[in-house]
Formats: sequence, structure tokens, C-alpha cells
Amino acid sequence: VTTHDSIAVGEDGPTHQPIETLPSLRLIPDLTVMRPADGNETAGAYKYAVERSKNESRPTFMAFSRQALPNLPNSSIENTLKGAYAVIDCEEPNLIIIATGSEVGLAVDAAKEMEAAGTKVRVVSMPSVEVFREQPAKYKETLLPASVPKMSVEAACTSGWGEFADGFVGIDCFGASAPGGTCMEKFGFNVSNVVSCGVRLLAGEKGALSNGTGAR
Repeated sequence: VTTHDSIAVGEDGPTHQPIETLPSLRLIPDLTVMRPADGNETAGAYKYAVERSKNESRPTFMAFSRQALPNLPNSSIENTLKGAYAVIDCEEPNLIIIATGSEVGLAVDAAKEMEAAGTKVRVVSMPSVEVFREQPAKYKETLLPASVPKMSVEAACTSGWGEFADGFVGIDCFGASAPGGTCMEKFGFNVSNVVSCGVRLLAGEKGALSNGTGAR
């Protein structure tokens, strides 16, 4: 069980902000990484970890955020055990935003702004990449249809997100020594930047849409 999982740790300094840790841990065979976004997902992560340890003798790594986070619509223990699920859903979305941990609430706020401008957005919380991979193919295709543009939002390196998304909002450089909220804002984890990146993806741009490299 770990905490302080992103650049939101703030004043600890740029080299103490674990931008590379989550992608690195996801590469370890037989390790499940859980990054919960609220209390319900936390409960689901603990349930998964205890049962996996008891039944399979295999480890689970839980990464928690330092800052307070809102409770999300549609979050539950049951949905967490799917690895990913729709927090905000709609029929025939124009865009799907996939987020983890503290960035799910940000994705929800960005989706609301895009909806108000006429873009239909589904927001998917993905507390565990590994658990989602194990779900039935029909569920995975229904949640993340290949025909719909998808954008990941995570305060970590963008490495690995090409498996699920077409465009990425992340951080591929060291952070900064500043209050956590200032760091998040400075490196693009704010509603206006996520909305802008979503618009650019819909216009055909792909890859790292925002990765903090121009923030200094």
C-alpha cells in the first residue's frame, strides 16, 4: 500500500514525484496495480488484493493519492473488480476519456464542459489495467469500442497507454517544487487543457497531446 502517487505531492521536489513508477510497475509479471479514484474504488481494491493473496498467493500494488478526492458517480466495489467501467456514459459517444486515480474527477469535469459544447463524452475509470485485460472481449469492446477516439489522462508517464488510447495527457518530464495544485495546473492537469486535447484528438491529432514538456 503506497501513497503520494503523482506530481500532486508538490513541495517534495521534482525528483520525488513518481511520474515513472506506475508505468514501470505495470510491466512486472503477475503484479496487479490498483490506482483507486475514490472510496468505493479503494474498497474494491482492498477486496481484490486480499482475495488474490489468499487464493493465488500473488501481490497487488495499491497507489493512493495524497490529496482529497470526490466520490464518483457509478463507482462501486463491483465495478472496480472489472478493472475499468463507465463513470459517465452516453449512447454513441464522440470521445472516450480514460483516466485513473485523482485524474478521474478531472476527466468528469472536462467531459461536462465538452458535453455543454455538443460533444458526447464517455468517461471511463480504469483503476487496474491488469484486471481490465482479464475481462471478456465483449465487455472490453463495448466499453472501449475501436471505432471511437480514446484519450488517456493520468499524472504519470504516457508510456503504455497506446494499448487503450489514441491520444495521451500525461507527464514525461520531472515535475516541480511547488504546491500540489500548482504542479497539477502547471503541467496541464486542468479542465481547459484536457478539453483542448480532446478537441485536438477529434481533429485527428494523436499521441502525446500534453506531456508537461512545454510547462517550464
